[in-house]
Amino acid sequence: MELGAFKPLLASLALPPLAPLLLALAGVLLAWRGRRGGLVPPAPEYGGAPQASPYTAARLRYGIWLARQSGLPLAFSGGVGWAAEGLQTASEAEVARRVALQDYGLALRWSEAASRDTAGNARLLAPLLLQGGVRRIALVTDAWHLPRAVLAFESAGLSVLPAPMGFVPPIERGLLEWLPSAQGLLDSRQVLRECLGLAIARLPAP
Repeated sequence: MELGAFKPLLASLALPPLAPLLLALAGVLLAWRGRRGGLVPPAPEYGGAPQASPYTAARLRYGIWLARQSGLPLAFSGGVGWAAEGLQTASEAEVARRVALQDYGLALRWSEAASRDTAGNARLLAPLLLQGGVRRIALVTDAWHLPRAVLAFESAGLSVLPAPMGFVPPIERGLLEWLPSAQGLLDSRQVLRECLGLAIARLPAP
């Protein structure tokens, strides 16, 4: 098994809600949470076709909007993530290509379907873009993920114009924002996960 396959497990160990529970329950929940696939189940209403996750769908929609506004071609990078190994039948890029064409009438110029994480997205997509004469890109991803993504694509030899989306604005007023909530836990988990990922990405190569 490749080392990268352990990345989702290590992230779950280090981030809430699992980390506090591990302290309290001495790892009892670890095996249960390790079964997560990180997938959107095939939707029967669409004939069982694989569907993009909310994050992927939102990023793709904004990328298509930018492509139409600028008149520039669109690329998409995404394979089967480490957490979905053995469970996911189609890559993110395959689903994105179909959705872009069927729902938005826009064909992707470049598509990379072998990557499994952010570093792989950059490492495998960059050569395709460079071969096509593209050296400067507008990089679309969620705002909380952007620092790590920019670092990865710049390290792959591209000049990056950040194009953030998916910001986390306040959704409740006053003191309600300070109360614990499922959304607050999810947001804090994403931020902590990115801090951990960025710290690892900045480590010197062996």
